[in-house]
Amino acid sequence: MSNSHGVLPEAPAPASSRLTPASPKRLARIAGVFYLLVGITGGFAAGFMDPFLYVAGDAAATAGNVTENPTLVRIGVVSHLVDAVFFLLTAVTLYLLLKHAGKHAGRLMVLAVIVAAGIISVSAVFTYVALQVTTNGSYTDVFGLLGSNALVLLLLDIQHYGILAAQVFFGLWLAPLGYLVIKSKLFPRALGIILILATASYLVDVALAFLFPALATQIHSYLGIVPAIAEIWMVLYLLIIGVRTPRVAGRLPAQVTPAPAW
Repeated sequence: MSNSHGVLPEAPAPASSRLTPASPKRLARIAGVFYLLVGITGGFAAGFMDPFLYVAGDAAATAGNVTENPTLVRIGVVSHLVDAVFFLLTAVTLYLLLKHAGKHAGRLMVLAVIVAAGIISVSAVFTYVALQVTTNGSYTDVFGLLGSNALVLLLLDIQHYGILAAQVFFGLWLAPLGYLVIKSKLFPRALGIILILATASYLVDVALAFLFPALATQIHSYLGIVPAIAEIWMVLYLLIIGVRTPRVAGRLPAQVTPAPAW
């Protein structure tokens, strides 16, 4: 039957074609995959490649490591960049999952990750330029061998301390994340608390590295214990459990009333 304008009303779209938001468990597991990839790429780049190449205070050894391992340097640079991308994707996915518990805290979390990802990406460029210095003879022609080696060390010094500065934001993003974990009630409360404590560990570690380098070297591994527990726990919880299934107190399953036999 037509309406007053002679146009048939549109039929409602079938339920199967309507867009529905992703379920919390699905979002949690996506975030878990991204977070795991952050750990893999960042662990390789910052945990293996950077310490392997960089020898503090030794220009000849550092330049030699870069010269002898060009493929490793290139893979490490790409790993840093991929790490930055997945770090940002992790934060955005967790924001979508937890924004109901506090949008302002969620935005602070994402902002901290944006800054950290930017520092990681720029720092990777210094490593790549160090490789260019060792492979492009024009630098040696201008600066000589000793000068070129010193330039490589300078570039990797900047990269090293750049990543150290990014650690401030590695810590700061965990504080709002821990708050949202607690407020959302989708995760164990203890997980939220340890995430917040991990922020303090990161910040203390960075402060000591710049103020008291000798002391920082001695206790760095101890300060990394809480962040390691917090982040590994978070990744495993996201991947294995997803989120808690809420229970509605005092509710019994609905009884099905049989239809009358008329």
